[in-house]
Amino acid sequence: MKNIFVLFLSVVSLGALAQPASTPVSQVEQALEQKAILAANSLVKNLPFKNIGPTVMSGRVVDFAVNPANPVEFYVGYASGGVWYTKNNGTSFEPVLDNSPTQNVGSLAVDWKNGTIWVGTGEVNSSRSSYAGIGLLRSEDGGKNWKNMGLKDSHHISKIIINPNNPNELLVSSLGHLYSANNERGVYKTLDGGASWNRTLFVNDQTGIVEMDADPNNFNVVYASAWDKDRKAWNFRGNGTSSGIYRSTDAGNTWTKVSVEGSGFPTGDGVGRIGLAVVDENTVYAIHDSQFRRKEGDKKLDRDVLVKDDFKVMSKEQFLALDNKKLEAFLRNNRFQEKYQADNVKQMVRSGSAEPVDLARYLEDANTLLFDTPVIGAEVYKSTNGGKTWAKTHKDYLDGLYYSYGYYFGKIHVDPNNENGIYIYGVPIIKSKDGGKSFTSISADNVHADHHALWINPRMPGHLIDGNDGGVNISYDDGEHWIKCNTPSVGQFYSVNVDNAKPYNVYGGLQDNGVWVGAHTYNEGVRWHQSGHYPYESIMGGDGMHVQIDHRNTDIV
Repeated sequence: MKNIFVLFLSVVSLGALAQPASTPVSQVEQALEQKAILAANSLVKNLPFKNIGPTVMSGRVVDFAVNPANPVEFYVGYASGGVWYTKNNGTSFEPVLDNSPTQNVGSLAVDWKNGTIWVGTGEVNSSRSSYAGIGLLRSEDGGKNWKNMGLKDSHHISKIIINPNNPNELLVSSLGHLYSANNERGVYKTLDGGASWNRTLFVNDQTGIVEMDADPNNFNVVYASAWDKDRKAWNFRGNGTSSGIYRSTDAGNTWTKVSVEGSGFPTGDGVGRIGLAVVDENTVYAIHDSQFRRKEGDKKLDRDVLVKDDFKVMSKEQFLALDNKKLEAFLRNNRFQEKYQADNVKQMVRSGSAEPVDLARYLEDANTLLFDTPVIGAEVYKSTNGGKTWAKTHKDYLDGLYYSYGYYFGKIHVDPNNENGIYIYGVPIIKSKDGGKSFTSISADNVHADHHALWINPRMPGHLIDGNDGGVNISYDDGEHWIKCNTPSVGQFYSVNVDNAKPYNVYGGLQDNGVWVGAHTYNEGVRWHQSGHYPYESIMGGDGMHVQIDHRNTDIV
């Protein structure tokens, strides 16, 4: 009897730990209909809302659609903040997805000849804050109205490619469900503007397509990367044997796997997320988040960047001799609070109030698991024969780029005017002018860490539009200097709270953008630029979450 009872408890425990089943499309559609009815009959539907801040940051960018003939006009897609449009180079933006049932975005494409906007819903970066979408949306009136064009169970759409010679022919890649297996994933093709779809590439119900890129001069040549992953609420596997690269030479109708054993590209269980950048029909770059373990005794050879473990063995004298720019890059890339600058951190160490090892401890308190996994990490490969063979472009490890969460990034871009000019990013953004043999950082003090999107102007060398966890930055000198274009207030707040001060203050914890506090009387605007005194204060960097205030003493948070 005792054994039966123990077995019963074991079964109950397993059931309690099991992940709930995914929500069927029919239930989602029903919920959206109910939501529309509730909104139409809401007692507060005409109640105006006021933005009370904070407004100095934006939110996580996932994609751009830029007018190549007039690059001051572009659309920005945010992970959970909708799509925003600017026609004045980011001086101001207006939302265009507000009339759709979702604000969760994965990819964008625009037919600039007729103005049709396509939005693939559902972010593909696969973090726990990456929310599912409702399929593919299309607008033919600048975002005033949206029509669902199908793929409703795809959840996370990674790329939309429009045939430049036929706007009714599109390729769409889907990563599929984040937390469960499903069949609506792979590459889909339409010849009738989305009225019907044909799936042309499917690997399995656990493997989706995370990236797709076409030859800029030949729509027939397309590459796609499959990603075998499995996320649970309590765990994440970002690699698997089904991950790999596929090539099509007939506009996505058929596909051939090119990252096969003996090709030079990694194969096996350690293959993680792969990003692609196609130069021409024969030349393609790939960035791979390798989850294979480093060999015992391998040294981290890229010493252009500081890593956490450096500070565990660094003496006071060695720390004070560090180049300030190098130390500043470490602090910003690891999202230390803004009050920790290279100069004052050195002063803290000089005075004895802090030790070099404290910088490592600061990170370990919050992110030990993220920073301590000894995997290979980011690797760049190149093929010059249509994917038949691949060669790694660099000898050293690319330390300080992905750390151990490369699944959150996974993009590579090539300069349209220079085959050897490539850009990759993770926590920082870095560039190479020698085909990936060496890299230099182009991050800056006013550029947020964690990058997810980049547009390179094919007509103006050095003109870059960067999308990161803090919003949009633009450079006209290849990353030497950046301007910040963050008027859309689309930060991802996990929670807000208030204190008992008069006037009372509002506190909020944001994904990627720390914890902020400010008076509820704040009015959105830029008048504070004149005084330099922003009404909100950052009280913690990194990722914010829940905030609790001691109502007896508001200094205690």
